[in-house]
Amino acid sequence: QVQLVESGGGLVQPGGSLRLSCTASGTIFRINVMGWYRQAPGKQRELAAVIPTPGTTTYADSVKGRFTISRDYDKNAVHLQMNSLKPEDTAVYYCNAVTATGNYWGQGTQVTISS
Repeated sequence: QVQLVESGGGLVQPGGSLRLSCTASGTIFRINVMGWYRQAPGKQRELAAVIPTPGTTTYADSVKGRFTISRDYDKNAVHLQMNSLKPEDTAVYYCNAVTATGNYWGQGTQVTISS
């Protein structure tokens, strides 16, 4: 089993920044993919950013140029630096990890963009 713990959410004004972090623990052989998804009220969960293979990244069009995903392989962690935040970025952000044994999700962290 793999447990994912997220941190870094909160309330910020439009144009502000937040940094989300997620650390994996438990029985980990190798985490193949780590990423961030988000779910806004009344909407489906969607991809925000993911690192599918070392050195590659994929972003939702809506966050390109504003969000940066990074991974710390030694610490089994993934981070999401979010800049120039907009009200439409408001959502619960979920960390995701894919291993040989399954697909795991964190509990989610709330990000609210409001003045």
